[in-house]
Amino acid sequence: MTSPTITNLLTEARTFPAPGGDWNVGPADHARLTAEAEADHVTFWEEAARRLQWDQPWHTAHTWEPAVQDPADPEQLTVPRATWFAGGRLNVAVNCVDRHVAAGRADKVALHFEGEPGDRRTYTYGDLQREVSRAANALTDLGIGPGDRVVVYLPVLPETVVVTLAIARIGAVHSLVFGGFSAEAVRFRVQDTGAKLLVTSDGQFRRGTAVPTKAQADEAVAGLDHVEHVLVVRRTGDQTGPTPWTEGRDVWWHEVVDTAPDTHEAESFDAEHPLFIIYTSGTTGKPKGLVHTGGGYLTQASWTHWAQFDAREDDVHWCTADLAWVTAHTYEIYGPLSNGLTQVIYEGTPNTPHPGRHFEIIERYGVTVYYTAPTLIRTFMTWFPDGLPTDHDLSSLRLLGTVGESINPEAWAWFHAQVGGGRAPIVDTWWQSETGAAMIAPLPGVTTLKPGSATRPLPGISAKVVHEDGTEVGRGEGGLLVVDRTWPGMARTIWGDPERYRDSYWSRFAAQGYFFAGDGARYDDDGDIWLLGRVDDVINVSGHRLSTIEIESALVTHPDVGEAGVAGVTDPTTGQAIAAFVIPTRAPADPDDAAAWAAHSAAVAQTLRSHVAKEIGPVAKPRDVLVVPDLPKTRSGKIMRRLLADLVADGTLGDVTSLQDEAALHRIRAVLTARQQALRTTDAEETP
Repeated sequence: MTSPTITNLLTEARTFPAPGGDWNVGPADHARLTAEAEADHVTFWEEAARRLQWDQPWHTAHTWEPAVQDPADPEQLTVPRATWFAGGRLNVAVNCVDRHVAAGRADKVALHFEGEPGDRRTYTYGDLQREVSRAANALTDLGIGPGDRVVVYLPVLPETVVVTLAIARIGAVHSLVFGGFSAEAVRFRVQDTGAKLLVTSDGQFRRGTAVPTKAQADEAVAGLDHVEHVLVVRRTGDQTGPTPWTEGRDVWWHEVVDTAPDTHEAESFDAEHPLFIIYTSGTTGKPKGLVHTGGGYLTQASWTHWAQFDAREDDVHWCTADLAWVTAHTYEIYGPLSNGLTQVIYEGTPNTPHPGRHFEIIERYGVTVYYTAPTLIRTFMTWFPDGLPTDHDLSSLRLLGTVGESINPEAWAWFHAQVGGGRAPIVDTWWQSETGAAMIAPLPGVTTLKPGSATRPLPGISAKVVHEDGTEVGRGEGGLLVVDRTWPGMARTIWGDPERYRDSYWSRFAAQGYFFAGDGARYDDDGDIWLLGRVDDVINVSGHRLSTIEIESALVTHPDVGEAGVAGVTDPTTGQAIAAFVIPTRAPADPDDAAAWAAHSAAVAQTLRSHVAKEIGPVAKPRDVLVVPDLPKTRSGKIMRRLLADLVADGTLGDVTSLQDEAALHRIRAVLTARQQALRTTDAEETP
């Protein structure tokens, strides 16, 4: 076989329908491909970009102005600036919908929708083209045009996908917000973007209950003159009572979208035209609105989806993320649709009405690729401590994926054996809202998989693990993870605050020109990368730097532990000590019975402390062990470890707007209080 080159590998899927993924290359060929990308990563990404439909070719493939000393103010750095495919024009929505219809694939299923109550809808690419065209016409009639911002405050619905694509189609800028966020969190995003339109619903189904949301939307936009309309999807209807209404501002989706013409003439936009703003919740300060642009983002989203998921024509892809999370933007909207795949979207929680709901859905639609978060996998382990029941046929699955945070080797092995049947490879991906698409991940059929390791940077991407001074660490050593070269999907700035963009990501290693990801990592002896979690999740106990991921991994190897969250807390002797919060495999019956959970904590604490000491060493032994019914997690599935530390310190919790369920904090606090009361009682009884 002729050795593959950048051109013949990346253009294999340039014409549609895409052949979808038989790489027909082995590790040696992949190494050559990677070497070519290392030698000329701009040419590599140009070839990847040619998989898309461009209405006008670019005149400049890439420019990069790094952060350097500002001649006007030597004590400051300049703001870095990148462009990709400048001068090239395309329409992102056309690339995701219209070109597949034009290629004769109008009847192929684009979306299977499963509502939490059990309602179902299916959309072909032809259906999707008509729906997106209607929404684009309706948005234009509401006064939305290129560059205008639209905030979308919806659950996972077909309308959410439709309106997102319609916003992109007319050149407006979307910002999706998790449907479970508070009015305050939504208001910040509407206000920060200066949005002209908010898209919301009358209500939503959450954990088996119809919950009204329109009143929260009204509170979010109250007094904001720049908001001209609120577009409302009817989802729950009479189940949530009368919908509050402001005449002249509020409009029903079914009255303005469903009645609009189903054809729309799309124009193209420059590759650097903003596509969306996505907010990340920082540990301090206000959330950061990261700006992604159309050409570079879609290039990397489309190519990485095709490559890392070995995308095939007959795939049924399911990314379980909420549509407001960047993972869903890239691998639930733009990546799969740009490659013409069929996918599943699900509105509800994974245990409504029963813990096997996801497996029921996999069987119903014949899901072949299942991409989810390690936290859900660990939750499954607590729900099914004796292994998955055999009620559902999961034999359609050929590939599994994980995203969100590092996956413990124990959870990796369980996922592979129980969900993948011991046959489906796991693509463990590392990336962030800032990167726009996957950066480090194995390629199925090419990369040797290692449970818990994201392995190597993808072709076209370069990342290193470095010391504080920017020098690269050796094999077997840990340090800071950096990206040492630009990439197409990178966020271009923080909306309205370019200096914060510079200071957050580029200042620390400005001398080297590195992007600092904020994560710790280490190389193994083979040079593969193992993520160690956020740098602020490293605990310093008497001078020993310990990774929270490493301690959590040790805890979940114990049969009594289903999931664990570890945080560093202040200690007068050691500087920091380890506090471990664990969800047991077999829990007290009532999640709100704090005394029962505190008693369970007392019963297992010494056992688990000794277990960690055996697995890692005495220095890693947790000072505190608390058994809890849940952990504070973001909607993307990341454990918010800083909140655990704040709870132990009884301090201010700070920004909690990205939490899945704020009730988790109240339950943990109640268990902490009950445990402290029990300890005080014991001390009093033992005092002579």
